[in-house]
Amino acid sequence: MRLLRALIYATGSLGGLSGAAYGLLNGQSRRARMLIGQPKDLPYNADGVYLPDGTGPVAVAEALSFAVLGDSLAAGLGAERAEALPGVRLAVGLAEEAGRPVRLVTHAVSGSRTADLAAQIDQALIAPPDLALVIVGGNDVTARSRVATSAALLGEQVSRLVAAGSTVVVGTCPDLAVIEPIPQPLRSIASRWCLALGRAQHRELTRLGVRAVSLATLLSPEFGVRSAELFSPDRFHPNGAGYELAAAMLLAPLCDAAGMTGGHLATGA
Repeated sequence: MRLLRALIYATGSLGGLSGAAYGLLNGQSRRARMLIGQPKDLPYNADGVYLPDGTGPVAVAEALSFAVLGDSLAAGLGAERAEALPGVRLAVGLAEEAGRPVRLVTHAVSGSRTADLAAQIDQALIAPPDLALVIVGGNDVTARSRVATSAALLGEQVSRLVAAGSTVVVGTCPDLAVIEPIPQPLRSIASRWCLALGRAQHRELTRLGVRAVSLATLLSPEFGVRSAELFSPDRFHPNGAGYELAAAMLLAPLCDAAGMTGGHLATGA
């Protein structure tokens, strides 16, 4: 896993590592890579229109357009079935709160970094969405991207959606402290980097007047104590239950940003 090796290099460049410490972290990196493995499947896709009664996708002309952009967490890698995707759960919840159909379009691609958002937004702007959710940041840590650079680039790309008339909510970088296959002290190094990026993203989005949701703050406590229930077999990406929890945390901010009331997730999608 590139993330683990990258963290070792970064730690060395930031503060220096003794040969023994470097050997320890490198060994931890190799073991964690073997435990996590590589994803064998692509995420499901269930784009289409969802109705307030929870049914869908169906053919409807007039609908609130909802776009999901970002990385594997946005795409729903690890969900066991299409109905468990975070985008689907949110589309159903939004339809219920809005009292109108919602058209889900997923542009998110597993493995994407903030630098990859430009291509996704190019596609989204062909028909600018009414509402957009962006989740990105974890793979910036993988690529050893500078925190300030990643945050500024996020602001630049989100501004393109805002300028096109879209309402945008961003889920900031999650905390890899909850990933049990990453051993200590490597997990703490990853966590510090993720939290620093999340804070920088939040500052940049606040400056732009865009709603930011701290996934690290909202999700880490639950994932930390319920890992067996909320992670997929790779122990790195959430499963359907994990994405249901994430969607429940994201629905209210999306509803609020879009001017809706309520924000209670319709389960059973």
